Amino acid sequence: MIRGVLTVGGWTMVSRVLGFARDMLIAAILGAGPVADAFFVALKLPNLFRRLFGEGAFNAAFVPEFAGLLAAEGPGAAKRFAQESFGVMTFWLLLVTILGEIAMPGVIRVIAPGFAATPEKFALAVTLTRITFPYLILICLAALVSGVLNGMERYTAAAASYVLFNIISIACMLWLTPYTPTAGHALSWGVTISGVAQLGLLMWAARNAGMGLGVPRPRLTPRVKLLLRRMAPGLVGAGVTQLNLAVDVIIASLLPAGTVSLLYYADRVQQLPLGVIGTAVGTALLPLLSRQVRGGEAEAAISTLNRAIEYTLVLTLPAALALMVSAYPIMWALFGRGAFDTESARLSGQALAAYGLGLPAFVLVKVLAPGFFARGDTATPVKVGMVAVALNLTLNVALMVPLRHVGPAMATSIAAIFNVVALAAVLHRQGHLRPDAQLRRRLGRMLLASLAMGAALYFAQSWLFAMATHDLTRLLALAALVSIGLLAYVIATQLTGAYDLREIPRMLSRRRLRAGGGSVINPPPTPET
Repeated sequence: MIRGVLTVGGWTMVSRVLGFARDMLIAAILGAGPVADAFFVALKLPNLFRRLFGEGAFNAAFVPEFAGLLAAEGPGAAKRFAQESFGVMTFWLLLVTILGEIAMPGVIRVIAPGFAATPEKFALAVTLTRITFPYLILICLAALVSGVLNGMERYTAAAASYVLFNIISIACMLWLTPYTPTAGHALSWGVTISGVAQLGLLMWAARNAGMGLGVPRPRLTPRVKLLLRRMAPGLVGAGVTQLNLAVDVIIASLLPAGTVSLLYYADRVQQLPLGVIGTAVGTALLPLLSRQVRGGEAEAAISTLNRAIEYTLVLTLPAALALMVSAYPIMWALFGRGAFDTESARLSGQALAAYGLGLPAFVLVKVLAPGFFARGDTATPVKVGMVAVALNLTLNVALMVPLRHVGPAMATSIAAIFNVVALAAVLHRQGHLRPDAQLRRRLGRMLLASLAMGAALYFAQSWLFAMATHDLTRLLALAALVSIGLLAYVIATQLTGAYDLREIPRMLSRRRLRAGGGSVINPPPTPET
């Protein structure tokens, strides 16, 4: 599992870094104004589907079935299932795309009701969303092909495809803007063009892996019907975080102009650890858990989940504290130029701190959900997820006036914490989650090490940023702050025993890999000294 995590996490890190470069350009050119608000709403809708399908419901339903067929009946049966799924998905996604294009004004009234008060902003949001909406069909089909590759334990192309999104977006913003009415139009065209490139790359990778997919006539075979049944509830259950973020946009559109943009920039920063850690662990964990569950290895599955939680918390606890302690310096260093002024950085930093509170929960949802999906249970995450969405909406309404731009972020974090606690309680009651001695022992030590790192950041940032007066010096100050935090955390983990660096070579050792079918078999936890 750890090799899959590193592969997906490494490519996701490259994508996130390029994403920051893209967002820094957007902030400098558009700032937190009406064009930025309209573009971010236009990006939100197809991006919601990307995250739901690529990192949620489709992956949760498709990968276990595909991996099971591949192991039990061979590549031929698995390929037929993938082809059948591809045909049905193409038909329905094309229909949804056409209907969405026609009904786009009504769609915008739902996802950004506050824009209706400004006709020019509303019309721009409709236009830009119509440009980006074809990305929906492209990226959802790309998710299917990614599922094929992930089911074969080929993670590189699927993870690398997201890099194209940022490269093409940056290219369009720099070179297409002079030929379009606004930079928002150029960015929107970049979204759709990147979808074509991503799907093309993945189709090529699948063909090289011996799983070349065509577009057959759509047929609802028994396996496809089962896939759709499992997907339907999973759209809510696996994507509850994304649904909560969509609620944030709805509420933000009702707040003063620029709020949508402020939340977007803050969310982009917290998406770095969320994407690198959560997506990586969730992607690598699901195929492994599926094989262990199907193979009757109940204890191995519990051990795998414990180690996934441990790997996640050792990274997300310090990341969350860093986002809360250093929110303003982070936003000012990354985006503080051009149209994005100090006040925008301060307000967006407040939202980032609120998102940081829920970061461990955001990631742990991605870790715990495969515990249900691997057993074919998509109903339980739906029930929990719907309650979390209702809680998020209630908190948004309650907090939007007193906390303004911070309210949506705080509501999302609290809802995510509820979601992960409820999922963990259900798994524990079912006997599929039993925190072992190693996890219980290390949890408190991780928290102590994170607090030590947070103290180091708090005292270092004032000194570092007092000397940073230009764009380059602010970025250098941020790099130094990250280095100080990382060094402080590594030292603190060693002093507290939260983690032993000597375990890293053992995790990467080939002796932990592959018994027969290619799965990673986790040995019993090593005793601590």
